[in-house]
Amino acid sequence: MPPVRRHPTPVRLLALCTSIGLAFTLAGCASSVQVPQDSTAKQASRVNAPDAWQAALPHSGSSANLANWWTQWGDSALVQLIEAAQKESPQLSGAQAGIAQARAALTGAQSASQPNLNATAQASRGVQAPGAPVATSLSGGLQASWEIDLFGGNRATASAAQLRVRGAELGWHEARVTVAAEVASLYNQLRYCENAAQLTQNDASSRSETARLADLTAKAGLNAPANAALARASAADAAASVRSAQAQCDVLVKSLVALSGIAEPALRDVLKQNQAQVQKLYAQDALFSIASLPAQVLAQRPDIAAAQDAVVAASYDANAANARRLPVLSLSGSVGGASVRQAGITNEGLTWSLGPVAISLPLLDGGRTAANTQAAVAAYDDAVVQLRARARNAVREVEEALINLQSAQARRADVQAAATGYQASLTAAQSRYKAGLASLIELEDARRTAVFAQQNQLSLERERLGAWINLYRAAGGGWTADSTVASTAAVKP
Repeated sequence: MPPVRRHPTPVRLLALCTSIGLAFTLAGCASSVQVPQDSTAKQASRVNAPDAWQAALPHSGSSANLANWWTQWGDSALVQLIEAAQKESPQLSGAQAGIAQARAALTGAQSASQPNLNATAQASRGVQAPGAPVATSLSGGLQASWEIDLFGGNRATASAAQLRVRGAELGWHEARVTVAAEVASLYNQLRYCENAAQLTQNDASSRSETARLADLTAKAGLNAPANAALARASAADAAASVRSAQAQCDVLVKSLVALSGIAEPALRDVLKQNQAQVQKLYAQDALFSIASLPAQVLAQRPDIAAAQDAVVAASYDANAANARRLPVLSLSGSVGGASVRQAGITNEGLTWSLGPVAISLPLLDGGRTAANTQAAVAAYDDAVVQLRARARNAVREVEEALINLQSAQARRADVQAAATGYQASLTAAQSRYKAGLASLIELEDARRTAVFAQQNQLSLERERLGAWINLYRAAGGGWTADSTVASTAAVKP
């Protein structure tokens, strides 16, 4: 009796192809490129925060709580400007577009590991063979294909894409912090400019009055014409300073209009109505309390967190590139129905097929796959270096902000005392000048010194608020003293 021939079942075909693939894999292991493992990538993505800041913290009370940063300023105009700027910011719209692109890439990466199913339909009419009658053929069905991810290349690609979605979302948060800090910085400069312009205006009014009195006394023969000329020159110089200061303020207003998208007349009305709050803000002894700042605050910065995710994503890319050097197993099949009508006879039925079950392995590709793997490993190494550099730069930014805060706090009492003393000296010089006991030159010297001291006082307040803004940006948008920062974990496929 002849032996029965058994047709190979799909399970046997799959086992056969898998065995062939494993043999190919063992043959190619000797030339495998070393790729980073998950544990290595996790360790490299951690940020080594300093145990403590080297710069001293300003001492003014309880622990910091800057989560609701801008509302603590007590300045409604600033909050309104920041909200408007974030709605109009091209940085935020670009970041949102980046999120959409990253999500689309994630969907594409995830679909590579899933079976593909397509619907087909065909119709034809004609002579199928010489001498045969005309036939009409109709068919329709479903065709499926599936690349079996034996070595996790598709899963690694999907994991990297998922991390890049989170990185794009972190980029959106970083853009929000940046836009808010830019608006606050411009707003701080504008308020300083307005206060300085008012100081210059007061000085110009005083000099104009001095020039008027000097002209009257010179005409009466009680004062030298040279002194009157000096007074007029001083008044003209002060008037020019007023115009220059006003022009600087107008330029800053234009910049805020461009950032916020608010019409200039409406913006000027908001600024004018809020002038009293600004004076209170500059008069505060301490804007916020910051007795402690967690060193781990670096890990909450959006750019640091995104750089951590980039390290892990690059490791997945390297593994995905390495998987492309290994066998690829694919399975396809179809099911459908067909109808053929020929010579008045119709034949109908169900058609199906399973296969082919195919396996492929790149043997000779000119080193392309190996080069791609090496490039992916190099990109991983670069991501690690970039993360370390960002962490060091973040430490520098926090340290600089703390140093500037400490310096402004330490100098504040001295600058205040100097401004008060020079103002008293100017008042005394004005009294002596009116009594004829001091010259106009002495009066002008006292005036310039007093104005310079007041300008230093305003400049120090601008520096102090600017340091707070820089600390806000350096801390990634605020912090709480009891916050715990979790390290980046690898995304599970």
